[in-house]
Amino acid sequence: MTTDRTAPPETAALAAEVEQLVNSPEPDGVFRDTRECGAGLVLLGLLVASPPTPRPKTDTR
Repeated sequence: MTTDRTAPPETAALAAEVEQLVNSPEPDGVFRDTRECGAGLVLLGLLVASPPTPRPKTDTR
């Protein structure tokens, strides 16, 4: 059995599919305000730098 491996692919259908993929609209991005990010970082820094919660003293007699 001999197969012809030099047969041209369907260029019209392939080209149309490639054009559709290239020209597809990009999804809307979600952008954050830098002030929101800065406020979040400041809050995180304050939480990390805050002293630990006080514990009740244990009686060691």
